Amino acid sequence: MAGLLARKLEMTRIVKGDKFIPVTLLEIPEMRVVWFKTIEKDGYEALIVGMLAKKADWKLKEWNTTLSKNEFTNISEFELNEGELEKFNVWDIVDINTLEGVEKVTLVGFSKWKWFTWAMKKHNFHGWPAWHGSKFHRALGSIGNRKPTRTHKGKKMHGHHGNIKVNLKKIPVELVNKDINVIGVRWGVPGWRNSIVSIIF
Repeated sequence: MAGLLARKLEMTRIVKGDKFIPVTLLEIPEMRVVWFKTIEKDGYEALIVGMLAKKADWKLKEWNTTLSKNEFTNISEFELNEGELEKFNVWDIVDINTLEGVEKVTLVGFSKWKWFTWAMKKHNFHGWPAWHGSKFHRALGSIGNRKPTRTHKGKKMHGHHGNIKVNLKKIPVELVNKDINVIGVRWGVPGWRNSIVSIIF
């Protein structure tokens, strides 16, 4: 198991045979191996990769110096199978070529944040009567019981909507373009444009 960081671009469609396939385009920038986690020290093997800011990438190429965490725009950890850690060294380049031969991936991202949302929109309630003089249209309604005299845990109510972690498993990779470092995965991907998505394979 390994992983990459990608930037969500947009949705489009491609033609396969006689069908249109909906895909989300993900840009995979060049990343560097920042550090490792080992079984001896941490109890498991993992690879920590980071997306470099432009100035940091220039610094690394020109002066070959160590970089601080502040010079990475994003840093993420990907767990590895035992023995895979030997393939990597610190500052190794991780890019789109790592996906060669991979047909299905797991995507991890955060859904769009919709701020505070009322219950009807948040939970897709159908609402109350909108005719014959009703004055009760989009309200939540009763939320408690006579016994126990409290609101049950997990009751669907108004509140924070979106911005939660979403895992999508076994998503087919439909398109790989190494010239522009873009891949296309089937269906939608959580998050807004330019948001960061983790690709695990």
